Amino acid sequence: MAERAGHGPAEDVAPRGILRRRPEGWLFKGIYGLVLASALVAALDVPGEEANPGQDALWVLLTALTSGAAHGYAHVIAQRASGGGRAGPGRVRAVIAEWPLAAAVLPTVAMLLAAAAGWWAEDTAADTALVLNTVLLFALGTSAARTAGLGRLSSCRAGLLDMLIGLVIIAADALIE
Repeated sequence: MAERAGHGPAEDVAPRGILRRRPEGWLFKGIYGLVLASALVAALDVPGEEANPGQDALWVLLTALTSGAAHGYAHVIAQRASGGGRAGPGRVRAVIAEWPLAAAVLPTVAMLLAAAAGWWAEDTAADTALVLNTVLLFALGTSAARTAGLGRLSSCRAGLLDMLIGLVIIAADALIE
């Protein structure tokens, strides 16, 4: 592919269609977002304290958005430091390319908001979010491995390893409480 004037390494981090061309980007960021959401929901669900699932949902979403923005901006700084020249529109694209990280926390945020609306208890929402995120880690890990060209068995092993991260967070949550 010919390189256009003013473009270079920043194109590597710019979004290129939602799921088609660079699936490794959204898979990586989605897995990162799920781990982030799981760790936050486990840390914010403190037994014995008054439940505030609305505030917890806001913290999970705010942390994901700032983490995504920081990661995208780090790409911009790295490009600038490597002598990649000016990055004009690439700066914004690099930050926007982090959308899968923020999108991955939305199921957790939705569950916490449902608890804030009184549809279920915060403990139930937090536990359900941890289990769902662990299942999603397996699905994304398997999908990432399949995208990389691995066979079904190897892909399931990769998914199980990603799922293990969620299980470690669940175990840590149970032990710390």
